[in-house]
Parts: sequence; structure tokens; C-alpha cells
Amino acid sequence: MAGDVKKVVLAYSGGLDTSIILRWLQEVYGCEVVTFTADLGQGEELEPARQKAELMGIKEIFVEDLREEFVRDYVFPMFRANALYEGIYLLGTSIARPLIAKRQIEIAEATGADAVAHGATGKGNDQVRFELGYYALKPDIRVIAPWREWDLNSRTALIDYAEKHQIPVPRDKRGEAPYSTDANLLHISYEGKVLEDPWIEPDEDMFTRSVSPETAPDKPTYVEIAFEKGDPVAVDGERLSPAALLTKLNELGGANGVGRVDLVENRFVGMKSRGVYETPGGTVLLAARRGIESLTLDRGAMHLKDELMPRYAELVYNGFWWSPERKMLQAAIDESQQHVTGTVRVKLFKGSASVVGRKSPNSLYNQDIVTFEADQVYDQKDAQGFIKLNALRLRLLSQQGR
Repeated sequence: MAGDVKKVVLAYSGGLDTSIILRWLQEVYGCEVVTFTADLGQGEELEPARQKAELMGIKEIFVEDLREEFVRDYVFPMFRANALYEGIYLLGTSIARPLIAKRQIEIAEATGADAVAHGATGKGNDQVRFELGYYALKPDIRVIAPWREWDLNSRTALIDYAEKHQIPVPRDKRGEAPYSTDANLLHISYEGKVLEDPWIEPDEDMFTRSVSPETAPDKPTYVEIAFEKGDPVAVDGERLSPAALLTKLNELGGANGVGRVDLVENRFVGMKSRGVYETPGGTVLLAARRGIESLTLDRGAMHLKDELMPRYAELVYNGFWWSPERKMLQAAIDESQQHVTGTVRVKLFKGSASVVGRKSPNSLYNQDIVTFEADQVYDQKDAQGFIKLNALRLRLLSQQGR
């Protein structure tokens, strides 16, 4: 029952929807609301969110810069797995949800709140990601999901509610939004409305983090990324913090039209959706990571890691970051990264990020063995027996006409 809730921690962006949710929680649940606004590198000034919360009578307001924690403890561990959902999506939205959920629960415990709330809709993946995180970290927490409870099911209804309750409605929010967006330091996504027809190409003026490949510079940009135990630590010889490093790669990738993806994905809740993503720095980082692993990982470890990757990516996408199976996979992946140290040179040119150089003190590449010149290491006659043994079962099958 609504009256059972005394205090709720709301994931609050300061935008129209979460401002409406804030007032709705006060009105319907009659409870005290604590707001939590996270800076994950979305590129927006967050102080207005604090001011809006104050204007709406909120006493406990949390506005936190989590960019370093986000990249260090979530993005980089995920990238150690080279995670791609359905072979293409770099999981920019998915990986932000566990951190937001964790901080909401921590704030709930610190303030004595008995509930948490989010602004995710009942059709999407984020409701699952948030709530699986909440329950994993605090099993007895009460979760309020307004979009699954209220009858404000249209933009007009939301605007009417806002005006009735003296919630300022920005001029650009009065019409139907052309699409919905989600942004953080790893990516920005665009979904819905004009993008719902998967046949229609996105307008160029939609993109905010990258130039188009067609208008990118005619001269390539080269960037060198240094790794230590699987994580990037420096760009062009300059050591940077995790968030600063990803920011730098975003700038370099975006300036060369790198990182745009247009895909139809399978949501966890059962439907397909069309999304357009910009992940410039992540795209550069993935190419570089594959480059350094090609030198430093043993074949067996590398191939097993690639087999595990789709399962890992699915766990992150579906919201199971805090699950024992994700942690188990992470331990195996992290073990594989102990010798993934070195430097990769990446060529950025008109939408592409190509590895053109790699070196490592732990390299397993041996030029004395692979050379086409005469060598004293590899006896080519040995290959004959190797091939015959591997062909044995194929010859037996063929003899039986199978």
C-alpha cells in the first residue's frame, strides 16, 4: 500500500519526467523523497537538478560525480571481456545501471529510506537492470516504478500533470520528443519516435559526439594506447585517470567519425527495438584491446575468452551485474589479463579504427618461428604427421561413405 512507504530515494535527473515522478511520489505515497543525481559523464550541468529539487521541497539531495568510479569499476572490467551484445552493441546504457542502483541502495541505508524509485518505463530493459541491482544488494527493499503504476500514459497527460502541479515545462518539451536519449561517458543512445521505423536512416543533425565519416578529416589520426594488465593507462605517452582517458579517446574517435552504430536489438523483456548509438572512445578502445591481446594471450585462453564473451555480454545487458555467474566469469577474465601489457597504435580514419601496430614485453609472437626465411627452430617436415593425425577420422568417415 502507498501509505506503507515513509521515505524513498529517487534516481533524479532533474528533467521533466523525473520531476513529475518526484511530485507524484509526494502526492500518491505521501512520503518523504530523497533525490540522487549521478554525474556519469552525460555532459550536462547537474547543479540545476539540485536547484529544482530544492524548489520542490526536498531536504536530502545527493548530487555526485561518479565518473571515475564508473569507468574504473564498471566500464574497464566489462571491456576486459571485450563485451559486445549481439555482436555489435558496446553496452553503454546497460553498464551504468549497476552503479546507479548501488548508490541508491547505499543512500537509502544512510538516510533510513525504506524504498527506492526509478523513472524507467514498463517496456524497456532499464527497469529490470535497476531492480535486479536493488534486490541483489538489499533483498527487502521496496521498489516503486511509477511508469508501471500511474495512468500518465501520454506526453499530453504528463504536460497537464506538470502544469497542474506548477512543475516548469521547458519549451522544447511541450511537443512530442523526436527520440529519447541516454548518455554517459561511454556512449549516447537514441531510441523511439522517428527512429522506430528501422528502414529510415537517422538524420545527421541528431548526432552529438561524432562528425559524420564523410566529413571527417581526409588525413588519418594515429593514437597510441598503453595497457597494463588489460586496462588502458596512457594515451600517446600521457598517463591518465580512467575517466580522463576515456574522455580523450571520445574526443579523438568522435573527431574522426568513429563509433556510430545503428542496430535492431533484442530486449530482455521480449521485444525488438531499434537503437542508434555513438560510442567513439569505446570503439577505439575495443580495437586496441583486441590488438594487445593478439600478442599476449595464448591461443587457448584467447579462444575460450571469446566463447565466454557473448554470455558475459548478455548478463550485463539483462541486468545481472551482481549475479554470481557474472562475478565468476569476471574472475576468469581478469586472470587472463595478467600479462596483457603493452602498447597499441590505432589509425583513425573516416569512421574506422584500425590497429596498425602493437608491441609488448610479454609478447608471444616469435619472429624467429613465423619467418618465411630459413630458420633453425621449426622443422616443416613435422607438419606432415600433424596433418595425417588430424585427418585420420575424416578419412575413416569417407571410407564408410559418411
